[in-house]
Amino acid sequence: MKVTPLSIPDVLLIEPQVFGDDRGFFYESFNQNKFEEAMGKKISFVQDNHSKSVKGVLRGLHYQLPPKAQGKLVRVIQGEVFDVAVDLRQSSPTFGKFVSEILSSDNKKQLWIPEGFAHGFVTLSETAEFLYKTTDFYAPEFERCISWDDPSVGIDWSMTTQPSLSGKDQLGKALSAAEVFA
Repeated sequence: MKVTPLSIPDVLLIEPQVFGDDRGFFYESFNQNKFEEAMGKKISFVQDNHSKSVKGVLRGLHYQLPPKAQGKLVRVIQGEVFDVAVDLRQSSPTFGKFVSEILSSDNKKQLWIPEGFAHGFVTLSETAEFLYKTTDFYAPEFERCISWDDPSVGIDWSMTTQPSLSGKDQLGKALSAAEVFA
């Protein structure tokens, strides 16, 4: 597996070694030992989530506050998404900045998004199935949402129409009004 720090170095792009031929392909989508070696520390996952979205659905920008903050390992198993992580750590030199990547079933890329980041994606293909592992359980009382279109964050989602949002995501706050990490 190839691990590449992005412009916010705590967010890592993970590219598995894929073995393919005319019959199909095989790759290790997750190996605890290799993952921890790449991270340089022990990381335990407690929950796996799977979502399916149609084209134009935007989910995010979600995060959970301590003591239930979550690190996430995300990937797409069908379709394609534009995936985003926003740094919400006030002490970080990249506070309020974001990184983005196209994740797809074709490129098999994954992102490691540590605690202290908001996460979201928009579906680019007709449908997409998204898997993610989390380091803590879902805790709705600690969940927060940053507005996907906050101009202070400045994400160019490259959409020609308004995204389809959940009621919860329509209530996302501006970064300036949000509860963030120390």
